[in-house]
Amino acid sequence: MTGRDYDPIEFELFKNAIFSIADEMALTVHRTTYSAVLKDNMDYSTAFCDAEGRLVAQGLTLPSHLGSIPEALAAVIRRYGEDMQEGDIFVLNDPFEGGMHLPDIFLFQPIFVAGERVAIAATICHHTDVGGRVPGSNASDSTEIYQEGLRIPPLKLYERGRPNPTLHMMIERNVRVPVKVFGDLRAQLAACTIAERAFKELVARYGRETTRLYMDELLDYAERLTRAALLDLPDGEWRFEDHIDDDGVEVGKPIPLRVRVEKRGDRMVVDWTGTSPQVKGAINNTFSFTRSAAYCGIRSILPANIPNNEGYFRAIEVIAPPGTVAHGVLPAACAARGLTGFRMVDCLFGALAQMLPERVGAAGDGGNIGVSIGGYTPERAPFIYVDFTCSAWGGRPFADGCDGNSHMFANMASPSIEVTEAEQPIQITRYEFIPDTMGAGQYRGGAPFCREYRFLEAEGVLQVRADRRAFLPFGLQGGGAGAPSMNWLTREGKTEALPSKFCITLRHGDLFRLEVPGGGGWGDPLARDPQLVLRDARNGLVSLHAARHDYGVVMTPGWVVDTAATEALRAECRAARGPLPAITRERAA
Repeated sequence: MTGRDYDPIEFELFKNAIFSIADEMALTVHRTTYSAVLKDNMDYSTAFCDAEGRLVAQGLTLPSHLGSIPEALAAVIRRYGEDMQEGDIFVLNDPFEGGMHLPDIFLFQPIFVAGERVAIAATICHHTDVGGRVPGSNASDSTEIYQEGLRIPPLKLYERGRPNPTLHMMIERNVRVPVKVFGDLRAQLAACTIAERAFKELVARYGRETTRLYMDELLDYAERLTRAALLDLPDGEWRFEDHIDDDGVEVGKPIPLRVRVEKRGDRMVVDWTGTSPQVKGAINNTFSFTRSAAYCGIRSILPANIPNNEGYFRAIEVIAPPGTVAHGVLPAACAARGLTGFRMVDCLFGALAQMLPERVGAAGDGGNIGVSIGGYTPERAPFIYVDFTCSAWGGRPFADGCDGNSHMFANMASPSIEVTEAEQPIQITRYEFIPDTMGAGQYRGGAPFCREYRFLEAEGVLQVRADRRAFLPFGLQGGGAGAPSMNWLTREGKTEALPSKFCITLRHGDLFRLEVPGGGGWGDPLARDPQLVLRDARNGLVSLHAARHDYGVVMTPGWVVDTAATEALRAECRAARGPLPAITRERAA
């Protein structure tokens, strides 16, 4: 077979089989991992690449890793070229040579058939700790990469099937919880072993030449679908600007994110020129993470049947000048770069909403908030709790924002309270939605939650990476902004507000309260169905005051909408207010 001279039914079966390999890898990590950040948060990804390192299929995990695996694998191939042998396993985490931030460790296993490299299995996992000045290795107030932990350039973790004892010992001596780290590395190895076995079965069924042809065609197939979908979208240029509150070091100094989206024919450009120069704090993106944010945002407006592989990337050009928060260069700190990546997706949505107002929703909670608590027991046994939590989508042109749901860039879950309390010196005393915090709209923003952590050990370190304290989640088409994030510490009966990003020492009995931002609303709040307002009020999400003030809905004490009074109040409100903005940008008081 040459070119596209193949059986389309056989190709469809092959496509599903190769996708299943990537998914089975993801399930293998989930079943065999040690740490909560993987088995509960599910902060990992798996993928299958061809012999040249092109991403052919991604497993059912994080969109935020969509653009990172090809760049990391390219770094391995640049360094080793053809010096890849059967049994080799390559490892890296260096953000300035293919990685994203130090806790994300990549493993790559080349797969050989009859002595020839035909594919490469890939995994990336966020590890509980990789050393550095703060337990969990993800402090937002680090100011250079050298404070953040162990940097691993592309190296061989295994060579011809034999472990590299020097590298193993180096990793073990530089992390606080080596049992978890090596347990999670073994989970990644298990996933690669599963991929090798399944792929060799695929090659035995189809033959090497047909397998190569189908992998090439799968990339071309994704490109054709992407370009055809882009042709259906309007041509033009759209711009949007949002701000991160600060970097946690230069407190109160806003960090602008600026994006320009250009669409012409069957290609699209996402240009971050004009975005803030890289900052002192650890929220600088690698270029690969910025690419992932762009691919995720554009993917959300395209048909669902387009494969997640490198063929999709071909139609989208991403520009991010070096030396900016969108493309940090040495010695940029980047441990908390997740914040910037999530906010870039929301910023991109602001531009896409101008392009496709009937498809794109308002801002969500700004992406996950990073919470880590670490220290030592009296017996000097280390403990580290890592949680990346998010809750609220923005209102959409057709539905309310999701409540208690992960940002689409993450696709992560919340850790089990029971497991957390069993494994960590932490008690979760409260985990509930917060009323009157969603952006009002015809379709309201998603409801955020609060979570309270009581610390039970003698001493520990609490590190938090949050945002949307000053610049609120924006609403669209007349919808209101969401409520800000808040952090509170109660110690010896006294409660004080904490900044959005901080690192402090905890004492026994301290209570930390985290409040996630609310999603922005979409559309005129006075156009919202009064029965939906009533439902939210009965569920404790909207107070009677907010129902009246934000939505113009009047309710009787018996939980019944007073239709006549509601119509009169809404008419009064419409007459009193001015034109509704297309974008509701608000700063907290």
